Amino acid sequence: MAGNQLGKTLAGAAEWAMHLTGRYPGWWRGKVFDGPTRLWAAGVTGEGTRDNPQRLLVGPPQQAEARGTGMIPGEAILDTIMGRGAPGALDSVVVRHGGGGDVQAGESVLSFKSYEKGREKWQGETLHGVWFDEEPPLDIYSEGLTRTNATDGITMVTFTPLRGLSEVVLLFLSAEEVQRTGRGEVPPS
Repeated sequence: MAGNQLGKTLAGAAEWAMHLTGRYPGWWRGKVFDGPTRLWAAGVTGEGTRDNPQRLLVGPPQQAEARGTGMIPGEAILDTIMGRGAPGALDSVVVRHGGGGDVQAGESVLSFKSYEKGREKWQGETLHGVWFDEEPPLDIYSEGLTRTNATDGITMVTFTPLRGLSEVVLLFLSAEEVQRTGRGEVPPS
């Protein structure tokens, strides 16, 4: 959680690109997957997902020739599958994972989702990670978490808490932070 235009989505895209490609910098201390991954990146609407996570991961959606200029290196993008609904929106991307040093080559799959279609569209899949770009409704957040249970996977949420102390925001705050916030103090980010 942080303010607007501070780089939250950019940071999320950078981490997702590492997990998709298996290219982790030496300084990385977060989760490392030693093989190809299945990940979702999601936003509130199809257009919002296209214009934010997709743009930063793959490149500007309005310029097909710019595909591969995002956080996922162009040479690692093996295939793209177009989505339906929002013009220029992708359904999924197949990404080359590894293939250098001790990392075996394989194919990761990134799929794009939106909250607007409801919780039912989030059921069934087993994933290594779910990235919520913008605050999701609690039922979709819970469903996304469930997708990672079998893989010891990860979830991340990049958002500005525009809804105040919503059910999702409260999941990330300690009792002390909630009490301070109730007195008009802003919790540390």
